[in-house]
Amino acid sequence: MNIDDLMAPGKHPIRVAQFGTGNFLRAFTDYMIDVANEAGVFDGDIVMVKQVPGKGSDRLAAQGGQYHVILQGKQDGKIVDEVRTVTAVRGTVNPYTDYEAYQALARLDTLRFLVSNTTEAGIVYDETDKFDALPAASYPGRLVQFLYERYQAFNGDPEKGLIILPVELIEDNGKALKACCMKLIDLWGLDGAFKAWVETANVFTSTLVDRIVSGKSEAMSERFPDDSMYVVAEPYGLWVIATDKDISDEFTLAKAGMPVVFTDDLKPYRECKVRVLNGTHTAMAMLSYLCGVDIVADAMADPVLRPFIDHVCFKEIVPVVPQDLNKSYAFAKEVQERFENPYLNHKLLDISLNSVSKWRARDLPTLRDSAAEGKFPTALVFSLAALLAFDTIAEDNDGQYYGKRANGELYPIREDRKVVEAIQVKDEEDVKRILADVSLWGEDLNKIFDDLAVIVYGRLQTIREFGARKTLEELMKQM
Repeated sequence: MNIDDLMAPGKHPIRVAQFGTGNFLRAFTDYMIDVANEAGVFDGDIVMVKQVPGKGSDRLAAQGGQYHVILQGKQDGKIVDEVRTVTAVRGTVNPYTDYEAYQALARLDTLRFLVSNTTEAGIVYDETDKFDALPAASYPGRLVQFLYERYQAFNGDPEKGLIILPVELIEDNGKALKACCMKLIDLWGLDGAFKAWVETANVFTSTLVDRIVSGKSEAMSERFPDDSMYVVAEPYGLWVIATDKDISDEFTLAKAGMPVVFTDDLKPYRECKVRVLNGTHTAMAMLSYLCGVDIVADAMADPVLRPFIDHVCFKEIVPVVPQDLNKSYAFAKEVQERFENPYLNHKLLDISLNSVSKWRARDLPTLRDSAAEGKFPTALVFSLAALLAFDTIAEDNDGQYYGKRANGELYPIREDRKVVEAIQVKDEEDVKRILADVSLWGEDLNKIFDDLAVIVYGRLQTIREFGARKTLEELMKQM
């Protein structure tokens, strides 16, 4: 998207900068904004900001920013099969190839909101990041550059701050993102007035989002042959937003019937959703793929995997979620039904993206709380061994690492290269080192359970020798 196109008037003013172009944001945020625009309660278009380097092919631009969202599944006991053509996306800016367009977006007078989804690995403080890099290497670094450009363009006008809505699944994501930005401002020696403007003129919200978004299918591609960017998702959705400043009169999607909830306490929503839904997803994903299954619904129908999934969810995760047990159990039952959705082609490889940071955010709290209650979560620990097995390098092809299934099929390891290299296992000492790596887990996991490394290494070796499915069959006999 060039600068002229960015500045050109449209049906709606550009009010949202979206850091991320992936399926989830397009089926969730962009869908909701499009509905709110049509209902006449929002009036704002979106410009996406690419978060990965490389020119690539801008398929969305080729489609004029339009694509279909297909919501399929059960809701309130009824079958839903809804199709919507989303028109709220004005275009895409790539800061790696057109930094001036990125700066122009920051200077846009009508801009008010900034949404991001850079996965759990995105909100990190990188002390090696550089302010003069175009763009900075980290998401917080790119955000500081974006805000600094806006601050300068409007001479520090407090009315030109942004409402920032990160949807990355980490605890208090808004506070974490703001803390990273403030550290970078100090590291880079940016002026105090700018730091004060970031602090007072901008609103960093913490959010929780929930909608299962799946990959493409042959049948759906035939249904929409001219749309390479269509997205399939479940009807269920939830966007919980916590902030010190009331923004409900500006972020008005709920007035269009969208499932947006404002609260002063995000924790009950987060603990239940992240641990039960996302924690179960992460615990099952890499294991199920190594067992020869490709999508979530098929894993739920698998006679070996389903007992494992039920056990890890209902026997290990739900009992230690810090809220009313009945509420956690009811949510888990609802989650299992959503996982069974036959319409969703929810690929396990997609869930495996940044698996280490996901396991840390989604499953480590359950491991820790289980230990505090004197319980050993056998299935959850097995999922950690399966993660290490899944991320075992079988081939390095021009910078992309690949793992290997039992049938010899190669698959891409969708993890940061440095992380992949740090978690390769040859012996038990490697597992002890990996579990002790605070940069990976935020703490030394060996201190949670004394024999954790021994057990994880034993499970990993069994997977390598006998395969994931046979190992799981034997494990379930013992549970």
